[in-house]
Amino acid sequence: MSTPFPFTAVVGQDDLRLALLLNAVSPAVGGVLVRGEKGTAKSTAVRALSALMPEVDVVSGCRFSCDPHSPDPGCPDGPHEPGASGSRPARMVELPVGASEDRLVGALDIERALAEGVKAFEPGLLADAHRGILYVDEVNLLHDHLVDLLLDAAAMGASYVEREGVSVRHASKFLLVGTMNPEEGELRPQLLDRFGLTVEVSASREPDQRVEVVRRRLAHDDDPAGFAARWADEEAAVRARIVAARELLPSVRLGDGALRQIAATCAAFEVDGMRADIVMARTATALAAWAGRTDVLAEDVRQAALLALPHRRRRNPFDAPGLDEDKLDETLEEFGGPDGDGGGDDDPGPDPDGPGGPGGQPEPDDAPQGDGDAAARPEAGEGGEPRPSGGAGEQSPARAAEPFRTKVLSVPGLGEGAAGRRSRARTEHGRTIGARRPQGALTKLHLAATVQAAAPHQRARGRSGPGLVVRRDDLRQATREGREGNLVLFVVDASGSMAARQRMSAVKGAVLSLLLDAYQRRDKVGLVTFRGSAADVALPPTSSVDAAAARLESLPTGGRTPLAAGLLRAHEVLRVERLRDPARRALVVVVTDGRATGGPEPVALAGRAARLFAAEGVASVVVDCESGPVRLGLAGRLAGELGGTAVTLDELRADSIAGLVKDVQGNRRAA
Repeated sequence: MSTPFPFTAVVGQDDLRLALLLNAVSPAVGGVLVRGEKGTAKSTAVRALSALMPEVDVVSGCRFSCDPHSPDPGCPDGPHEPGASGSRPARMVELPVGASEDRLVGALDIERALAEGVKAFEPGLLADAHRGILYVDEVNLLHDHLVDLLLDAAAMGASYVEREGVSVRHASKFLLVGTMNPEEGELRPQLLDRFGLTVEVSASREPDQRVEVVRRRLAHDDDPAGFAARWADEEAAVRARIVAARELLPSVRLGDGALRQIAATCAAFEVDGMRADIVMARTATALAAWAGRTDVLAEDVRQAALLALPHRRRRNPFDAPGLDEDKLDETLEEFGGPDGDGGGDDDPGPDPDGPGGPGGQPEPDDAPQGDGDAAARPEAGEGGEPRPSGGAGEQSPARAAEPFRTKVLSVPGLGEGAAGRRSRARTEHGRTIGARRPQGALTKLHLAATVQAAAPHQRARGRSGPGLVVRRDDLRQATREGREGNLVLFVVDASGSMAARQRMSAVKGAVLSLLLDAYQRRDKVGLVTFRGSAADVALPPTSSVDAAAARLESLPTGGRTPLAAGLLRAHEVLRVERLRDPARRALVVVVTDGRATGGPEPVALAGRAARLFAAEGVASVVVDCESGPVRLGLAGRLAGELGGTAVTLDELRADSIAGLVKDVQGNRRAA
C-alpha cells in the first residue's frame, strides 16, 4: 500500500486544511466541498485527513461498523451480543464517479442466490463509509441517480435498499467530502446544500511557496516512507489536538449573543432555510474547541460564516459564490451580544495557532477580454450615446435580459446518450422495462428473467441440491429506460442588422435561460456567432454555466452577415461533438433575420449549408428577428432549407423559445 502525503506537509491552503480539521473535530458540521482549479492539492489534502482521524470502536464481525456502546437495533448483522468489540482506523471510502448503483447501496449477492438458493445482502460503499469519510472526487460529474441516493442517505442517516426481493435498512452516517473543478460544470443545489462547508482553493502566485510545493512533492515521490517519517511528529501533534478538541467540544458554550449574530448573518445574506444557521453554530463551536476555548467568540462566528455561507447564498448558477466581508463585519458589529464574545474587533481572524486563515478566495475571471475600444454607430430606436468607434461597424456588447424559466425541451424518440434529465433514452440506470440476451459482457443482470430462462432445464441438467443450475445462455441483461442529456446549439446572427440592443438583449436572455435549464437537466449548450466576414465558436459545447454567462455577456455585434459561414461552423461543431460523444443528440436554434451578405452568391451558399442539416435529420428552429413594416420572409425560407420551422422574434420572449422548440419537435413527429 502506498504511503499517503502527510496532511501537515501540505503547503498553504489554510482554509482547506481548517475546514477539514473542523469536520474531524465535529463530524456534525456536515462535510466539506472543495472547489478550485486543477493541481491545487484538493485530493491530496482530503486523502491525508484519514490518517489524522481517531480510531473508532466497532462490534467485532459487523459488516456495518456498529458502535458497541450503542449498536443499531435494526442492523442486518444484529442483534449484537455485548462485549464483542474492537477498534480500527477510521475509513476513507472513495466513491468513483462511474460507480454503479449496486456498488453504492449494495445489492443481492447473486453468486450465493444462484449457487446456494439463499437470499443474502452484499453491502455497498454507504455501509463501508458508516462512521467514516465518504470522498467523491469530481463530485460535480457524479450521475444524478447516485446523487439522489447520496441525498437520501445524508438526510436520513441510513440507507434503504428495496430491490430484487431484498429489503434492507442499515445505518449510514458519514462525513461527506467532495472536490470539484467549476470549469467542468456546477453541482445540483440539493447536493450543494448538503455540504456543511465550502472552500475555494487556487494555486499560490508566490514563487517561494511554489518552490516549496515542488520540493516537498519531489521528496515524497523519491522516498514516501522517509518523507512521512520526517513529518511524523507534526502529524502526531495534530492528531492529539483533534482528540483534545473532541473532548472539549461538549463543554463549549454557545451564548445568546453568538446565536443572535449567527441568525442575523444568515438573514442578512438571505440564505434559504435553517440549515445554514445550524451549520454555522456547529462550525463556530468546533472553532472554539479547536482553539482550546469553552466560549464562542465573534471571530469564530465570522470564520464560520466565511466557510458555511458562500455556497448557500447563490440564487442561481450565474451567481458567483462568495461573501461581502464588509457587510459581514457590519452585521456582526450591529448584532454583537452583551454576553461577551469580546474578541470580535480586536482579533477578527482565526486562532493564530491553527492552520486556518481568512476565508473566501477571489473568483477567477472566466470572461474573455473584449474589444475595450470597440464602438459602433447607433441603430434606430437604440437609446444612449455610442462610444467612440474602434472598429468597422462594431458595437459594444449588449447586456442579457433577465433569464426566465423555460418549458421542458425534449428530443423525440428513444436515445442512448449520456445520463441526464431531459429526453427519453435507454440508459444503464433507470427503471427496468424488460430483458434481453446480453450483447457482449453482462453489465446489469435481470434476475427474474435469468431464473425464468434457467428453470425449465433443471431436471435435464441433473439438479439435485437447492442451488439453481445456470448456464451462460440463461443470463439476461436488464433493459432500462431513463433520461438523457442533449446538446442545444445556438447559431446567433451578431451582424449589424441584428445590433439593436433590445434584440440582442432578448437573444442573450433566451440563451442564458436555456443554459440554466440545461444545467438543471444535465444538457450541454453551445453558441456559434457570425458577423463581419467569419463565424466564431463563442461557447464550445459545455455544461459550465459560469463560463457560459461570462462569454455571452461579452458578445459584441456589428458588420456584415456571413450566414453560410455561421451554418458551416455549426455543422463542424456538431461533427466534432459526434466524434466525442456519438450518442448525444442535438438541436440547432438559429437566431437571425435571414439576411446573408458578403462574398459571391451569399444567399445560395447559405441555402446549401442549411440543407446539410436537413440531410442529417438534425432538429432545428429559426427565430426570425426581422423587423419593420416590410418583411422579406428570408428566415422562413431558411427554415425550409433546414427542414425546421420559423418563429418571430416576439415569440422569443418569456417562456416561448423552449415551448416553440418542443412544438417544432412535435411537428416533426407528426410529419
